[in-house]
Amino acid sequence: MIRLEGINKSYHVGGQPLHVLTDLDLHVREGELVAVTGSSGSGKSTLLNIIGLLDGYDSGTYELAGRLMRDLSEREAAAQRNRNLGFVFQAFNLLPYKSAAENVALPLFYQGVARKDRNRIAREYLERVGLLPWADHRPGQLSGGQQQRVAIARALVTKPRVILADEPTGALDSETSYQVMDLLGEVNEAGMTVLVVTHEQDIATRCHRTIHLRDGVIEPEAS
Repeated sequence: MIRLEGINKSYHVGGQPLHVLTDLDLHVREGELVAVTGSSGSGKSTLLNIIGLLDGYDSGTYELAGRLMRDLSEREAAAQRNRNLGFVFQAFNLLPYKSAAENVALPLFYQGVARKDRNRIAREYLERVGLLPWADHRPGQLSGGQQQRVAIARALVTKPRVILADEPTGALDSETSYQVMDLLGEVNEAGMTVLVVTHEQDIATRCHRTIHLRDGVIEPEAS
């Protein structure tokens, strides 16, 4: 599903190149639940941004669902994101002036789905994450765990092939974090590929395998 080979990525800081990822190889099979761990500055966010088509790379190859992701226009990248990728963020990234249902329906709006249909589908996905009674509540009326479940419903609503979760439990207490991971586990068991970036070891252990980044390089996995 995700295949990166020989990926290099640098940024220019103060006129000097800062190498963030070095000859990175990563293969994630369809239906896997994978954790990506590493200290701050190890390259986790850069890796996720490349996989999520939010950032480019300098050299190497990246294939998503069998297609090379290289030199895409913004429109092509957006089309790939809409078709294949769902995003879950630590800060939830919900629109505060819209209801839970309206937040979940938003990706469908950008896909041109009719209003009646997108409202119906949004409520179906809120029911799936156990939040249908809160469909008309705004984010400020929801707990952190509820907001993250709304964000997961929003990520699922376009039926992507991959969920990219960037520190999805970072703003939550332990019990709520486990509930969110249970939900992502259910999503994965239904056949979706899930990639979780986390700095929390107990969260990583709930995934099938863990990729550990150090200074832009993936450390060998324990046998």
